[in-house]
Amino acid sequence: MIKINVQNSKLAVTAGLPKQFPAAGVPQIAFSGRSNVGKSSLMNTLLGRKSLARVSSTPGKTITVNFYDIDGKLFLVDLPGYGYAKRSPEDKKRWSQLTDGYFTRNPRIDLLCGVIQLVDCRSGATADDLMMIDFLTQSQIPFIICVTKTDKLGKTALGEALDSIAETCGVERDELVPFSSLSGAGKNELWNRIYQLLER
Repeated sequence: MIKINVQNSKLAVTAGLPKQFPAAGVPQIAFSGRSNVGKSSLMNTLLGRKSLARVSSTPGKTITVNFYDIDGKLFLVDLPGYGYAKRSPEDKKRWSQLTDGYFTRNPRIDLLCGVIQLVDCRSGATADDLMMIDFLTQSQIPFIICVTKTDKLGKTALGEALDSIAETCGVERDELVPFSSLSGAGKNELWNRIYQLLER
């Protein structure tokens, strides 16, 4: 089993163009989700850091692919958030080209072990989320659905939300990973799933 010191992590590359993607020969795990789904907060919680991944107060502001080097053995890849209504047509085009470029012009796409697809427990799976899941399925890219902001709902409401998300996404409920960046709930489970992807 691969041993990774999660504390030894840093932002290695901020890529605004596909040609800036790194060519290092280490596995990649990408994180995908709509703007304001809590991606940066989740990544900071996963890595035990407060502000390694920048949490923006303006959703959809940053259009870059960020590569976080974890102990020199793994890249966690933060894909730009989608579905932000106020983004200009030019920005939406750039987002589409950059995200598409990650999958089509990434020099080490062969080292992509899987995608963590984030879904907000309150909004459920949006049309954009389902489009991304369909793309991953069609491309035969392994993915994990991680349900964020679970601390925002009570136990009964959260259970109903998880049932609905599982049904909408066409997966079993126990395949979902409920996650709270506030309490850290789900952190160990998500790391376990990531390690499983790395060992496939």
